[in-house]
Amino acid sequence: MSRGNNNTKFTFIIFIIINIIIITPSSFLRFVQCQPGELSPPQLPSPASLDLLTEIAYSRLENLTYNLLSTKFVQDYSFCIQDPEAEWNAAFNYSSDVSFLTACMVKTGDVTQRLCTAAEVAIYLDNLQRGGGYLKPNRNCNSSGWVSGCEPGWACRTDTEEPVDLKNSHYIPPRGSNCASCCEGFFCPYGITCMIPCPLGSYCPLASLNNNTGRCEPYAYQLPAGLPDHTCGGANIWADARTNTDVFCSAGSYCPTNTERQPCSSGNYCPMGSTDEKRCFKLTTCDPKTESQNIHAYGVMLIAALSTLLVIIYNCSDQIITTRERRYAKSREAAVRTVREKTQARARWRSAKEAAKKQAMQLSSQFSGRFSKRSPSDLDMAKILNRTEIEETTTHDSKRTELGHHLDIAYTKDDDQISVASSDYSEPVKRNTKKNKNTKEKEKDINTHSQIFKYAYSQLEKEKAQQQQNKNLTFSGVISMATDKDTKKRPLIEIDFRDLTVTLKGKRKNILRSVNGKIKPGRITAIMGPSGAGKTTFLSAIAGKAVGCTVNGTILINGKSVSIHSYRKIIGFVPQDDIVHGNLTVEENLWFSARCRLSADLPKPDKVLVVERVIDSLGLQTIRGSVVGTVEKRGISGGQRKRVNVGIELVMEPSLLFLDEPTSGLDSSSSQLLLRSLRREALEGVNICMVVHQPSYALFQMFDDLILLAKGGLTVYHGPAKKVEEYFTSLGINVPDRVNPPDYFIDILEGMIKTSSSSGVSYTELPVRWMMHNGYPIPHDMRINTEESLTPTVNIDNENADDRVFSDSAAEEKSFAGEVWQDVKANVEKKRDRIRHNFLRPTDLSYRRTPNVFLQYKYFLGRVGKQRMREAKTQAMDYLILLIAGACLGSLTKASDQNFGYGAYTYTIIAVSLLCKIAALRSFSLDKLQYWRESASGISSLAHFVSKDTVDLFNTIIKPVVYLSMFYFFSNPKSSFAYNYVVLLCLVYCVTGIAYALAIFLDPGPSQLFSVLLPVVLTLVSTQNHTSNFVKDFSNFCYPKWALEAFVIGNSERYYGVWLLTRCGALLRFGYNVHNWALRLSFLLLTGLAFRAVAFIGMVTFQKK
Repeated sequence: MSRGNNNTKFTFIIFIIINIIIITPSSFLRFVQCQPGELSPPQLPSPASLDLLTEIAYSRLENLTYNLLSTKFVQDYSFCIQDPEAEWNAAFNYSSDVSFLTACMVKTGDVTQRLCTAAEVAIYLDNLQRGGGYLKPNRNCNSSGWVSGCEPGWACRTDTEEPVDLKNSHYIPPRGSNCASCCEGFFCPYGITCMIPCPLGSYCPLASLNNNTGRCEPYAYQLPAGLPDHTCGGANIWADARTNTDVFCSAGSYCPTNTERQPCSSGNYCPMGSTDEKRCFKLTTCDPKTESQNIHAYGVMLIAALSTLLVIIYNCSDQIITTRERRYAKSREAAVRTVREKTQARARWRSAKEAAKKQAMQLSSQFSGRFSKRSPSDLDMAKILNRTEIEETTTHDSKRTELGHHLDIAYTKDDDQISVASSDYSEPVKRNTKKNKNTKEKEKDINTHSQIFKYAYSQLEKEKAQQQQNKNLTFSGVISMATDKDTKKRPLIEIDFRDLTVTLKGKRKNILRSVNGKIKPGRITAIMGPSGAGKTTFLSAIAGKAVGCTVNGTILINGKSVSIHSYRKIIGFVPQDDIVHGNLTVEENLWFSARCRLSADLPKPDKVLVVERVIDSLGLQTIRGSVVGTVEKRGISGGQRKRVNVGIELVMEPSLLFLDEPTSGLDSSSSQLLLRSLRREALEGVNICMVVHQPSYALFQMFDDLILLAKGGLTVYHGPAKKVEEYFTSLGINVPDRVNPPDYFIDILEGMIKTSSSSGVSYTELPVRWMMHNGYPIPHDMRINTEESLTPTVNIDNENADDRVFSDSAAEEKSFAGEVWQDVKANVEKKRDRIRHNFLRPTDLSYRRTPNVFLQYKYFLGRVGKQRMREAKTQAMDYLILLIAGACLGSLTKASDQNFGYGAYTYTIIAVSLLCKIAALRSFSLDKLQYWRESASGISSLAHFVSKDTVDLFNTIIKPVVYLSMFYFFSNPKSSFAYNYVVLLCLVYCVTGIAYALAIFLDPGPSQLFSVLLPVVLTLVSTQNHTSNFVKDFSNFCYPKWALEAFVIGNSERYYGVWLLTRCGALLRFGYNVHNWALRLSFLLLTGLAFRAVAFIGMVTFQKK
């Protein structure tokens, strides 16, 4: 909208306002002229009849006002009027006291001849729009003719007795006769010979001359020079409060009419432009002639109530959590004691039974020498004892349950290799009807926490007893556990890789090359090699996590060419870094993984059994209730944190488990404890593949298979760990005494130890020797190098080789721009691969039904709630900073009446946006690694995002109250607290969504910088009123403009009467519309939702797995 159009709209709006006032006296005078007799000052009716005539005239005023407000003209230009009829009545409804009309009639006798027409009002308003200077010359006041009525505070009557058409906006009647001072309750502008009624909330008395200043007080105009008989008249101007407040009822007083002013009494307050006294609230102080009430006490009360509420919420919630955990601990400890007592009693009973049985057998042997037949009593006793043992064993075994799908494994004696008895391991075995019935009966019988813990620990004791029977995991023990029908088996996954080659995109560098072999279920495979051998790359390649690389070759899953992501729900991956939630306890980390990743059909007692088994096997009993800790806050030790990192994957009962250096940072005892736990998983059919860096000899003996890689990603050995020394001995490489074989082999591959001359094998030839040993195809360049080392014709081949190397190196030399372009291209391809992996949704072949999104959302809510409770100090600091900001801005930037709090609300938007954005960044920027790990394992990203947003809604609701409790009661705007709270609530919701997007798309440093920069820049752009069209159009899409408009509109609606002109001028100047309040709030809410959607899409799309 151009400035000219704004001026025209402003002129038309004010014209309608004044035109309402103009019509009333005209109607009244026409009514009087219809009465018998001529109306003139000497012939006025009696006071009673005059009041009656005034009342009738005023009734016509109301009818004319209603008709005028219903016209289309007013509806098109009502951007500053919410309810036209109510607004005009609040400004020009004189029904309570029309004495100023009667007094003017008595004084002049010809009111209608002195009122301004529409054309004269247009001249006055156009002058106001131009700044309020001198009026343009008109018919009555110009250089050739200037009467006393042109002076401020004076007016004249028309030169003719003909009725004046007050609605005519093109004709100015001649006025120059009978000039006199303006009536009380009217104002007479400078340069116009007519008068206009003053609105309600104004005070328009006759002026009196101040001889000291020469001014006509209470107005600012002076007497004209050269007119000695001229006196001070009435009011001269009604304008925007920013330019002139002469006719405004002064602060500390109230004006029931536009000709009467009363001081504000004690216990009441009267802002500028008041028509009546406003009662002060309780607990506030209001002295006589007070402009505003001191409501600081309410702010202090609100802060105290809010602080008490937050303390109660945090303390009670923390107390509830603590009490609940204490009860769980007591139930668990009681169950442990009960189970141990039963176990000890059973052991004592068995010992007594064995002793009695032995004694009975001895008695039997003694009597057998004396009698030809065995004593019936001894025989009966032996039968009874055997029967008791059988019954106890049957009762003991009947309580065991199977968890999940399983297949039987048949172990063969040769090399302890495991062959799968089923033709297809991927298909689950159906549970029989009896086991399903037993499971249902068990769910009915086990309900309380005590019963669940008793069941879990009794099963653990039985498993420990079974392990004691198969002590040291001998071959007979392995066969016993493998053939035991009650031992749980899991779906088996075997990975076969052939000619596996991984090439780095862009640089075309081989990280892995021609790797062949397979990793089998029920075995622990260790991947070893020197630095740069591609151990982690190999693990990532077979796990389907290789990004930015080209993977060639064949990878078969259970003999089929399917994606390994199809088994994602039963595959565990333990990263090298300990990615766990530091503000959760050890048990809470394990339980969350178990809830979200175990089968939804698994009963709760069995889930408790799984978690307790992992805690027991990893030796985490003593720290199960300890917070893991972060870098800033110390928690458990590094070795314990490493075991928790492994336990997160063990509790989901995987069929295939990848571990990237799980023993790094662990001492020997902790490493063996971890390996024993993994050994137990292998006995259930789990395929375990782990990268190990120089293990001890005791640890090395616990591995089943070994993959030894050389630099360049070439295989040196792949087979049983116990036969690696035998293989290297066949090559003439013997391990010296008292030297750890893994360390010796890695030193050889590093080139630190040279092989003996008798072996005739260099460490660079070991990969080729392995390929030749197994009959694998040898790459062409490696075959040439091998032939060169084995044949005497080395000179010619070496020359050719040198030429080839030189040509290759020359070909690889590129310009600087080429290298840059190559790196950019490689980064783009890497990001493309990540996006493709993130949206990859293969067919699920794991046959495990994990909890749905709603259940996971429930689990996430519990976890995030606990995390927020443990971050209570951080939340309290956020609230404290908001309190300080509200107190400072409320004290320093008062909500001024002239611009309806525009400046104070501008600073409010900047402060609240900045503080809330920075606080909201923590929701998604601090646990990105944890989310990437959980998302890669199949946990719902939607549940993760929505649960955090749900918990953050508490801060979204509380923070506006915290800020307003200081700002509102210090700045004291006229709009209500609820009105300001609703706008600020929508603003906080909007900026929180923006903060989510910044936290997800940017790193912590840049996201904080943008969180500070955006509110300042966007608010500055939104407050530029006189600027280019591009900036204006851009500001329409800035959220600070929507919030500021809602604040100003809500505050301006509380200003009426004499403030009407100020409101319309301000809204027109700012470009606001009073009808857009709800629309601006909806824009804020929709922006918050849109940025949340963008943040979620970015979180899912650009996550790093």
